[in-house]
Amino acid sequence: MEDLLPSKLLFIFFAIHVLGGAVFLAVAVEGNWCVARSDASNQALQTALDYACGSGADCTPLQSNGLCFLPNSIQAHASYAFNSYFQRKGMAPGSCDFSGTATVAKTDPS
Repeated sequence: MEDLLPSKLLFIFFAIHVLGGAVFLAVAVEGNWCVARSDASNQALQTALDYACGSGADCTPLQSNGLCFLPNSIQAHASYAFNSYFQRKGMAPGSCDFSGTATVAKTDPS
């Protein structure tokens, strides 16, 4: 079975209860996320975060009443904004750099 499935695929199974029976739906997702580098300075992350939010990332969830405000750290907020920008740019090469403060992750950082 291992030879039949690419190793980069993550399988997520959803169960839906329908009239007393269960229906299973398998969704294969190949992951690429843009995250803040842990060795980036807070000043560099803030500059890159400001750029991402001003250049196409959806940063609304990072506002104090937003769903992604917590954890309230520059590292977490930058990762969210970087990934939003990266996904909106279709994961284009170079869209996850932010002056060296970001990197592409193959596993879901959440």
